[in-house]
Amino acid sequence: MTNSTARMGTIEHLDPNLIVVEANVRTAANLPREFVASIKQNGVLTPILARRDEQGTVIVRAGQRRTLAAREAGLATIPAYIVDADEATVDRIVVQMVENDHREAVTDADRVAAFQQLAFEGLTPAVIAKRTGSKPATVKAGIAVAASSTAASAIVSHSLTLDQAAALIEFEGDDETVSDLIDVATSRPEQFAHATQRARDDRAVALIKAEATADLIGRGFIVFDREPSYYEAGAPVRLSELVTVDGARVTLEDITDTVGRAAYVRAYRAGEEASVSYFLTDFKAAGFRKETSSGAASGPMTEEQKTERKTLIANNKAWASAEVVRREWLAEFLSRKTLPKDTGKVIAQGLTVHRSAVGSAVTNGSVLAHVLLGIERGGFWDVDKLAALVEHSPTKAQHVTLAVILGGIEDSTSKSTWRYPDASKELYFQQLAAWGYGLSDVEQLVVVTPETTATETPDDAPGDNVEGVEDAESEDQPLE
Repeated sequence: MTNSTARMGTIEHLDPNLIVVEANVRTAANLPREFVASIKQNGVLTPILARRDEQGTVIVRAGQRRTLAAREAGLATIPAYIVDADEATVDRIVVQMVENDHREAVTDADRVAAFQQLAFEGLTPAVIAKRTGSKPATVKAGIAVAASSTAASAIVSHSLTLDQAAALIEFEGDDETVSDLIDVATSRPEQFAHATQRARDDRAVALIKAEATADLIGRGFIVFDREPSYYEAGAPVRLSELVTVDGARVTLEDITDTVGRAAYVRAYRAGEEASVSYFLTDFKAAGFRKETSSGAASGPMTEEQKTERKTLIANNKAWASAEVVRREWLAEFLSRKTLPKDTGKVIAQGLTVHRSAVGSAVTNGSVLAHVLLGIERGGFWDVDKLAALVEHSPTKAQHVTLAVILGGIEDSTSKSTWRYPDASKELYFQQLAAWGYGLSDVEQLVVVTPETTATETPDDAPGDNVEGVEDAESEDQPLE
């Protein structure tokens, strides 16, 4: 079959300085010194592709770098394959992309520019994908990046990948976050997915807090920007410490119209409601009294406790974000046609080393395995949908088995994992890293297990406590 882009033409040797370099899909002509030196010594061995316009001017359609390098090297002539061609911009762009990919792959920035030009010519993403041999999703992402001033600038200025640039679109207008993500993309690209998810989660949490704050202000509450300390002189008193003259605990309904009603808002996770602590700035004026305390805190936290608590909060948030990225990666990993050669070994380890976690998940219907494979699970008493998948596609048997293993282990992880890593969890995260998953900073804590770490988490290990200090996400103790 004849290639539709092929043209019958003639070879001519022309002065490169007299050849017009047509607008090219490349955003910049990369001319390494080695490339120019090679052209100077050996000449242009492969003819450029060119056409003549109505005035007889020779215009390059493919071979921009060779032409420019020949000029810089001072060559008298270069070979050019002259073809009859029309002015069709679409054909020019497509031919240039194909030719550049064959010689030196175009960058993602070049690809974005080409997709944008083709879209301007009226081509749909599906048609562009077909003409350029790209995936429709890639074309759509490229067009979206081109339409975003932030993403379009970043992909050129910082040589980002298309996926990285596309991720910036959702943070357009948030210059600080965009700057942070660009920094991660250029210095620690393996952490980009984690940084992006964390930024997403932080933004969602900030929105939850802002909405709760606005609601409280609308109801006449003073909203503190920092949590009042128990030990500050003249500090407002928590509602939980107050009782009425009859000894009944003061409720939120009791202070609906009280002067000096105040609140402090916390928000920790996307998808969860904000947590609010309520206060009164002058409880005596409101007719209340402080309840006699029998178990009051012994004193303010030490600097070491404060640092420990801040680390706890930060790592718990980081773990929640990393979990989203990790499970998305597992879903993509299990969608691959071919699994790694060591899959059998990992399955065997799942049935031995990880037998407790996997067994528990299997007993409960391997819920996460269904999620990772993109299968909607039926009710608790329904037949397992994984069995039907194997029955329908026997070649997927190993994929399903691995999904059950990974889903079971994954389901047993939690924010306690980074604090109490055991040998089995260390083995699991080491395996994910070996398969190409980029561990986040908090996940790396799991694979750096001290020699004294037990193979099993002690039964009396506090689920989320550190040396008697409760998990800061549910702790009323203020940071001073």
